[in-house]
Amino acid sequence: MTTSYEDRVLRVLAYIHDNPAGDLSLDNLADVAAMSRFHWHRVFRVLTGETCAQAVRRLRLHRAASWLVTGDRPVDRIARDVGYPNLKSFARAFAEAYGASPTAFRKAGRATLANPTLKIGDYPMHPVSLRNEPARRLIGLPHTGAYMEIGKSFEAFGAMCESRQLWPHMGPAAAVYYDNPECVAEAELRSFAGGEYRGEGIPQGLEERRLEGGKTAVLTYKGPYSGISGAYQSLYGNWLPTSGEEPADAPCFEIYMNNPRDTAPEDLVTEICMPLK
Repeated sequence: MTTSYEDRVLRVLAYIHDNPAGDLSLDNLADVAAMSRFHWHRVFRVLTGETCAQAVRRLRLHRAASWLVTGDRPVDRIARDVGYPNLKSFARAFAEAYGASPTAFRKAGRATLANPTLKIGDYPMHPVSLRNEPARRLIGLPHTGAYMEIGKSFEAFGAMCESRQLWPHMGPAAAVYYDNPECVAEAELRSFAGGEYRGEGIPQGLEERRLEGGKTAVLTYKGPYSGISGAYQSLYGNWLPTSGEEPADAPCFEIYMNNPRDTAPEDLVTEICMPLK
């Protein structure tokens, strides 16, 4: 695929992320791509592994899942804000994807988030192990802003890997989170979306980051990405205070063990890695 096709896919993915309640029909996305709808669908499918309709549905519902857990807006408003015409159609689509109604998902998700009244040991439990992590060389795209919106950079990264045939040189997908969202304004949060790279050089348009490796605490979280915030509370609130370990002066990073495009949200597996001294 030529760079112009890659640019069109990146433009459309960004448009979907920025306009979840907008007109995301095939015709309109073809217009955003400046390409005939008869060919655009095939180009998008080749470069992303999904049809336009599949991508729109997944990204809208992911945004909804995050809002359900982290915000207070009513469910019917969330339905409108992610482009569903009514609460019934949204609830049906959400339950099919996440295995629970939006209301039940919100209740369960909030139970895993930080609560100032919780004490050590009261946070939800997740398995944590110690291991010697290898040094990793990552390539990807920087992201600034809410961590829950890093998916926008991941979508672009995946499309670039596909168009440039980088997947044979890639290891697992990974992200690095440089700031504490409790101390840094959401708009200023810094992160990096990409994956382990085993090729030569740095592909054009992508950036490199290196993880030193070494002694690492690894929490294994299974479930939708919207619940990862609660898993961090478990790592810091349950495991760390009683572990006898001390974090190194290095950011946490995440390794993604499967792909949200072909894995149900409840079956997603994420390794949250805390470098240790």
